[in-house]
Amino acid sequence: MNQNNNSSGNLSSIFTDFKEITKAGLAISVVFSSLCGYLLGIYEFNSQTLTTLVLLAIGGYCMVGASNAYNQIIEKELDVLMDRTKNRPIPSGRMTPKKAFVIATALTIAGLVILYIINPKSAMFGAISIFLYTCIYTPLKTQTPLSVFVGAFPGAIPFMLGWVAATNDFGIEAGTLFIIQFFWQFPHFWAIGWFLFEDYKKGGFFMLPTGERNKGTAMQTLLYTVWLVVASVLPSFGFTGRLYLTPLSAIIILAIGCWMFYAATNLYKKQDDKSAKTLMLVSVAYISLIQVVYVLDKFLR
Repeated sequence: MNQNNNSSGNLSSIFTDFKEITKAGLAISVVFSSLCGYLLGIYEFNSQTLTTLVLLAIGGYCMVGASNAYNQIIEKELDVLMDRTKNRPIPSGRMTPKKAFVIATALTIAGLVILYIINPKSAMFGAISIFLYTCIYTPLKTQTPLSVFVGAFPGAIPFMLGWVAATNDFGIEAGTLFIIQFFWQFPHFWAIGWFLFEDYKKGGFFMLPTGERNKGTAMQTLLYTVWLVVASVLPSFGFTGRLYLTPLSAIIILAIGCWMFYAATNLYKKQDDKSAKTLMLVSVAYISLIQVVYVLDKFLR
């Protein structure tokens, strides 16, 4: 009986550590973006597209999970210093860096193979995403606020990757999806950088554009929010190939954009942690909602 309980506890612990080392919540949200991009790219839904959808979900999770695991290996000594990260598997001692590296490498190989089965371009963008996130963005986080700009590139790939997985093509449509998620990174991560400023400071991370929680940072956050909303409605003007939004959907996205603009304006006015946390939550809702609107617009028009 005790052995069964111990086995159950061990399995539960392993599963929990795997979720944490791959940042399951973040990985699932990224996979959701890829799946939405895929649905936008397909011509019709059938058994073949369903198979590819499943492969994309698994391959996408592997790639994001690998990036997050490599990130935690590199930042293990800094994670110990911060309250939000000190209980992660590596800094807490529950997982060795060597074991984490094996997991990250296995996920990388599995992810690349699965994405290559879908098509070579998908695997290429997946590999670029891991390289940029692990080898450039992660080391820059302790050096310069420009790290957020660099990190916005791998962060913007998932939505576009879905389209590429569906079409094996990178054109104006995939580029538009990339731009939308690229602009989204800035208000989202600057909001996080704002309310976690003191904790990030313990680890020596530079996340805010001015380096401080001030009006300059709030203004840049507001400007990128405007550019995000503008980019989100571009397909309604008919310049983005097969990627098209009906006027009704464009109005819905504008309404959601006004909600996010209001949250960004509040941060500019109040410049406090509560407003920053609200903006972060609204930004998460924004990107998910507009992706759903895009997909529904395509299949219901």
